[in-house]
Amino acid sequence: MAQWRNGNGTLTVTDAREGQGPRAPEAPEAPEAPAIPLRIAATYRTRSRGLLGQDGIDGALLITPCGSVHTFGMRFTIDVAYVDRKFNVIAVRTMKPGRLGLPRLRARHVIESEAGAMEAWGLRPGTRVSIVQEETDRVR
Repeated sequence: MAQWRNGNGTLTVTDAREGQGPRAPEAPEAPEAPAIPLRIAATYRTRSRGLLGQDGIDGALLITPCGSVHTFGMRFTIDVAYVDRKFNVIAVRTMKPGRLGLPRLRARHVIESEAGAMEAWGLRPGTRVSIVQEETDRVR
């Protein structure tokens, strides 16, 4: 199991069905998935704060571990993707400010972004995401 730390990284959306079965010869090659800037919230303090007090976000926020979210005190509508331990997307919801999301029992991580961004990235239930955390120089 990965040891997550607060920091930055990149998010890539891939199709979970990739590599399964033969490809139709007339099917065009899929374009390269874009690398989406990602902030990682792994400690209690950063998970609790999330996107509260912000007017928007460039890219996305990964909250880990997390099984449900709320939007009390939020200033903008967000997309929320619930992700399991193998980084398969379980559900994607759009939440307006002042809402309480239902807990997802299989969810281990939550990805948040501005409303409409996940649809543009092709992130939907059944897709898989990959996350690469940037290395940081730690002072010991």
